[in-house]
Formats: sequence, structure tokens, C-alpha cells
Amino acid sequence: MSELVEIRTYDGEGYKPLVDFGTWRVAFLRFLDELIPENIIRAEKHLETDEVFVLLYGQAVLLLGQGDERVEAYETYTMQPGLLYNVKAAAWHNVLMSRDAVILLVENNDTRAANSAYYTLTPEQRAFLCQTARELLPQTWE
Repeated sequence: MSELVEIRTYDGEGYKPLVDFGTWRVAFLRFLDELIPENIIRAEKHLETDEVFVLLYGQAVLLLGQGDERVEAYETYTMQPGLLYNVKAAAWHNVLMSRDAVILLVENNDTRAANSAYYTLTPEQRAFLCQTARELLPQTWE
């Protein structure tokens, strides 16, 4: 292999960092059972960094939660392949994905639980996520 390039891929499930350099990290997010809409129980936000999402394959919906201490309402974005979605620091977020989806993530390499916050979704919010998945990703969840 050349000393000038690293070629990385990931065919497993879930989140996998592929490159850490300086202060940034690039990772893949692939579908895993925790992302079945009925299994999503919380939202997260990163307090010190933006996080970039780029849909590479499949279908995905990015959900951004309004509110400081809790998710009070969601905005939904049906992701388009190749577009860059920059989720601002301290924005609650979730992602719904088709089983074949792959998302490229770029974030600070020190992003972790200690500088993130988590909110347990209410039954109504969980129902909203399930309904959103049925409406916007119907071929996946029918």
C-alpha cells in the first residue's frame, strides 16, 4: 500500500470511526437493530461540536429536536445522497435509516458521552419517530 493514501471501508453494523487526524474524525454509520424506529429510545446532542452527516447510500431521515433541556418538537429532513447536513452543536438529533443506508459522519475526535447529552424520548415522541419512518421510508418499514 502507498504511504500517500489510506483506503478504508466498513461493512459491519452501526457506527465505526475510520480516520482520526488532529482534531477531527471521519466515521461510517450503517444500519443496526438499535436504529429500528421502535428501538430508538433517546435523542442526543453534542455540546462542543457540530456533526456532519452525508448520506452515501440508501435512504435516511435526519430529525432535529428543538429545545434546550428536552426535545420539544422535531424538524424532519429527508436526506439526499451527496448533500452535507451540518448539525450544529447542542442540537438534539436522531437519524432514521433504511437497512441498506450508509452515512458518512465527520465530527471532533473527542466527541464522547462526557461532552454530549442524552434525552429519553416520551412515548409520544417515540410514536412520532415510528410514524415518520412509515411515512418517509415506507418500503423499509411496511
